Amino acid sequence: MLNACILVKVVPTKAESVLEAIRRVEGVRKAYFTYGRFDIVAFLEVEDYASLRKATMTINGINGVRSTETLVEA
Repeated sequence: MLNACILVKVVPTKAESVLEAIRRVEGVRKAYFTYGRFDIVAFLEVEDYASLRKATMTINGINGVRSTETLVEA
């Protein structure tokens, strides 16, 4: 199992809908609003790197997501 954290920048007017959509992505355990450089943080637990890639691609495809940064636990 892999644990990862995805930091997300969003279009401000779409923040609520983006957060709801992220929470529905397979592998996402928790997702919250943050303050600072990123708007949302999502914590994931997935089987492997292929599953992580699928989740990150899904999150990047959500309407209102500007950019992401993925941090994988070593």
